Amino acid sequence: MLTHQHPALHIAVTGTVMNTKELINTVNALLAGSKGLLAMDESTPTCNKRFEEVGIPQTIEYRRAYRELIVTTPGLGDCISGAILFDETIHQATKDGVLFIDLLKQAGIIPGIKVDEGTTDLSGSPGEKITEGLDGLPTRLTEYYALGARFAKWRAVISIGPHIPTSECIEANMHELAVYAAMCQEAGLVPIVEPEVLMDGPHDLKKCYDVTEKVLHVLFENLDKQNVNLKALILKPNMVLPGLNCPRQASVATVAEATVTCLLNSVPAEVPGIVFLSGGQSPEMATAHLNAMHVKFEDKLPWVLTFSFARAIQAPALETWKGKDENVPAAQQKLHQRACLNNAARRGEYTPNMENNMA
Repeated sequence: MLTHQHPALHIAVTGTVMNTKELINTVNALLAGSKGLLAMDESTPTCNKRFEEVGIPQTIEYRRAYRELIVTTPGLGDCISGAILFDETIHQATKDGVLFIDLLKQAGIIPGIKVDEGTTDLSGSPGEKITEGLDGLPTRLTEYYALGARFAKWRAVISIGPHIPTSECIEANMHELAVYAAMCQEAGLVPIVEPEVLMDGPHDLKKCYDVTEKVLHVLFENLDKQNVNLKALILKPNMVLPGLNCPRQASVATVAEATVTCLLNSVPAEVPGIVFLSGGQSPEMATAHLNAMHVKFEDKLPWVLTFSFARAIQAPALETWKGKDENVPAAQQKLHQRACLNNAARRGEYTPNMENNMA
């Protein structure tokens, strides 16, 4: 067991990696075409917070109804290859009793599952977090596989501030990500490893670059120690951006160049794909940044580069729905439009004019 008092303690995951061919087939399907992933794995507190912001009652039935809106969106499988679910959602069904996970599969969307249990304060390191959820994880992974999930996600959170992140925080979180990834592969699930350097704060782009690069180097060192098969995982990092409160924001082209350069310096070519989190960017900016990376660097990328957005795909739909049945078709149209725009960005074909044209 990894304790918060001993963040550098190493856990050895024994046994051979099984089902390698199945894992790689899943990876290839998730990264196929110009599609990306939809993250709909918000925890209950996070989902309730977003409901509160737009005036939707924070109840389990409204959460179920919202997730039904998402999974029944016409044509979603044309744009989305995989959907990351939350534990509550993977067990839920439509009003007519059809399991969400079955609807996704019928649409050609691979179901995945968030398996970390959120963050807690890292002992002895004010302002830093450690992710929980390793205890009992192998059993939960087996259960999720039986339910139909074929990939999983674990998020580690790295904050930038005065004197942080510390090396101890980075090492502890990247070690946990590697242990989780090894456990996933043994259970037949593709691990999505998500080391998120948060946008919060006044730091500049260079600081985000330096921290992101260090985090990724430590992550891949730990994945190697745990004998994780890099060909059977997907990386979900942040883009390299100035902090939200930085007085000097960066152009779309600058963010694209910094992000791709950082990844080329940090991510082995064996990794098949990178799917970005949006991390608090507006839907339009997240799409523009992804597009710029493909426009400028398409022929230099050793891995697939696509999206795994949550808010940056869902926000327009949620604001349109407002918890009202009569708004469902319009909200679904917004969701589909946003996914299509990100498909265009993955091809390097997105332009801001498409926002108005599609609307």
